[in-house]
Amino acid sequence: MTVESNRSRSALAQTQHPALSRLIDVHHHIIPPFYLTENRDRIAGSRGGQISAAWLTWTPEAALVAMDKQGVSTAVVSLSSPSVWFGDPQAARQTARRVNEYAAELVRAYKGRFGMFASLPLPDTDGSLREIEYALDLLKADGIGLLTSYDNRWLGDPAYSQVFEELNRRKAVVFVHPTIPICCRTLIPDVSPFVAEIPQDTTRAITNLLYSGSFGRYRDIRFIFCHGGGTMPSVVGRLRHYGPKDLDTKVPNGIEYELKRLYFDIASSTTRPSIAALMALVPISQILLGSDYPYVPLEDAVEGMTQLSLNSANLTAIGRENALRLFPRLPS
Repeated sequence: MTVESNRSRSALAQTQHPALSRLIDVHHHIIPPFYLTENRDRIAGSRGGQISAAWLTWTPEAALVAMDKQGVSTAVVSLSSPSVWFGDPQAARQTARRVNEYAAELVRAYKGRFGMFASLPLPDTDGSLREIEYALDLLKADGIGLLTSYDNRWLGDPAYSQVFEELNRRKAVVFVHPTIPICCRTLIPDVSPFVAEIPQDTTRAITNLLYSGSFGRYRDIRFIFCHGGGTMPSVVGRLRHYGPKDLDTKVPNGIEYELKRLYFDIASSTTRPSIAALMALVPISQILLGSDYPYVPLEDAVEGMTQLSLNSANLTAIGRENALRLFPRLPS
């Protein structure tokens, strides 16, 4: 099926749901061919020993077909877990640079269809600072993509302070994607860590950033967290009841204040319970369309939105308007 015929189907869907047009997908992955070829065994090892078919079949052309079919005008692309860090700082620097240049070429080649979150070679601080400068100043990346944890250290760890200070200085958008930490890859036999550990690592990262006072210190970073915030909406009460003794010092404005400032995408979260929990935590202005393509079909997010009994204004806000405030460079 051609891109043009998919556009016709998309136009029909948009007539039926006019709020779901010219969508912006902020959680959309790329798989550069060299990245898969050079790191296939490492990728499999970080994901329970298997690589899904999506890793093997992704192409920019296939992504555009899926986008046109679902009315997505622009996708902000990023590298998924395990990203570029496999223990060798020099290799991580080189891979991050090549991945970011590949993403930037997509942005140039398909004008208006893609934005990009640049990858960093964390936990390598010096390499990450250099890549921030290169990606934001020269490649004109729309933001920075990080994982929730690296080598069992979550993002509020002091080891990352120089990187976050620079991102804060630049008022960067930071897209935080979950990973399966080394500690927790085989906790429950016969249960994929994607069931529980992926959403839980988002919750760990948010909790770590909150309890370390990082959200207050790095006030000018705009954070986006995936999958409706993982399990965060369900544990807010526990954050208060079991927080550190100096919580009032670290979070002087209160837990809810800090959480309501964060952004969350709806990848794998377009069910009524998930959205109800997220909307009880943050205002509509903080919720973004995200698909997790190609690992999850793009229609799961877009068509799933139509089943949530949201009004047209809320659909438009989640599907496009909220993202445009974060990424004014994208076509309006």
